[in-house]
Amino acid sequence: MSAIDDLATELARLPGIGRKTALRLTYHLLKQSSDQTRRLADALVVLGERVHPCERCHNLTEQELCDICRDARRDPSLICAVEEASDIGAIERAGEFRGTYHVLGGRISPLDGVGPEDLRINDLVERVRANAVKEVIVATNPSLEGEATALYVQRQLAPLGVTISRIARGLPVGGDLEYADGVTIAQALSARREMR
Repeated sequence: MSAIDDLATELARLPGIGRKTALRLTYHLLKQSSDQTRRLADALVVLGERVHPCERCHNLTEQELCDICRDARRDPSLICAVEEASDIGAIERAGEFRGTYHVLGGRISPLDGVGPEDLRINDLVERVRANAVKEVIVATNPSLEGEATALYVQRQLAPLGVTISRIARGLPVGGDLEYADGVTIAQALSARREMR
């Protein structure tokens, strides 16, 4: 396999990048100076070496705790559980949430071989049990898998006596938090409802 094919194959593994786009990107990179491609390669290496999950919430960070977990102005008694770290950015852009987060690391999807044990749900339960958490907002995507994950999280947290709420509808079913606008997310957070 050639170097062109090797890079195109790796790029095609990225979400939203098909084989044709991967080849276009590869040929674009070949037109760049060696300094530019080296900077891109170095940035990818540094990303892999420095960025890791936050020890508390599993957000992505270069430090032991992420910026949100270290922020003393955040309310640690309010946790918003999301599927992926990219969902945090979407919620933060709305500018309404002042609590902390917990990244589950995906959603329950039996067809994809992802069960509850593959997610960080047990970490969330332990975090709620060990701290004075008053409310957990479940902000999984409004898909079939997101709803199944939300229900599972609710069942795991219910015995702990914490208030469990779900972000309100307002996000399209089948949509992803990452692509929603700030106003929609702000409305969904403010109109959340308790899960029963």
